Amino acid sequence: MKVAAASLTLLVVAALPELCVAAPAKRDDSSTPTDIQILNFALTLEHLENAFYIQGLQKYTQQDFLDADLPTWARGRWNEISQHESTHVSFLESVIGDQAVQPCTYSFPDTDPMTFVTTSFMLETVGVSAYSGAAQFLSESDYITGSAAILAVEARQSAWINSAVLKANPWNTAFDTPLDLNHVWTLASGVIVSCPSSNMPLPVKAFPALSFPADAQPGQTVQVSFNATTTSEQLYVAFIAGLGATFAPLSSQNTVDIPSTLQGVVFPVITSSNDTVTDNVTIAGPAFLSFDFSSDGEDELSR
Repeated sequence: MKVAAASLTLLVVAALPELCVAAPAKRDDSSTPTDIQILNFALTLEHLENAFYIQGLQKYTQQDFLDADLPTWARGRWNEISQHESTHVSFLESVIGDQAVQPCTYSFPDTDPMTFVTTSFMLETVGVSAYSGAAQFLSESDYITGSAAILAVEARQSAWINSAVLKANPWNTAFDTPLDLNHVWTLASGVIVSCPSSNMPLPVKAFPALSFPADAQPGQTVQVSFNATTTSEQLYVAFIAGLGATFAPLSSQNTVDIPSTLQGVVFPVITSSNDTVTDNVTIAGPAFLSFDFSSDGEDELSR
């Protein structure tokens, strides 16, 4: 198996009771991260991607890729992606200078070439959401331009993986999904074991992890899993996609009806609100879901 810029506000109430669509709100924090903190946040993610590709390409040979029925040219493209991530690291380090954070220690979930592919798709897609969500905090025009140039490459890489290799949709909706810093960090922290104590503290925190069934699809009722305490009597699942989120009530048995209209990458979050996704109402998540759809817009599993 996917919040909006502060200047954008979309609010549409759906016809179904307790199911609505709204734009997730901006970071619920009175403090504003500095440019250097945001660049180090980006560098932390680039270090993660760089390590993933270095380790993965050391583990899986060309023959391993062929034995997994991957195209003959696929591994060569991932070598190029690996070089891109290394270049991104070097670029950000040169911009930040002496304050640049160092790589962390990681534990990646891939165990074979196919899980390498799906993990790569997730990392690239989350990278796009991280850059687009963090852009609002940058003030220097050169930093904005450099970050946008990296974001574009991450988006191309994500699209290539899901379309050329996985034979699925290359995009999600007319808008990609900007994510809150803490939501991105929650996803990244799932593979980070530890970071050097000398690294600059980042203005982020991780929420409890959220899990969906691996075969979850739109239109299904599924049971989710998370380990968090709350005093709220009613919880909701905010399915964040594009510049908005669709909210559905979570039952006392932690089941939820996945809206049938969702397509592409969606980031579900457990919240205590049915119309906003700020840090103070986030209980757990996000998780990463990818609902493939065909060139005629139909869900792949319904064909």
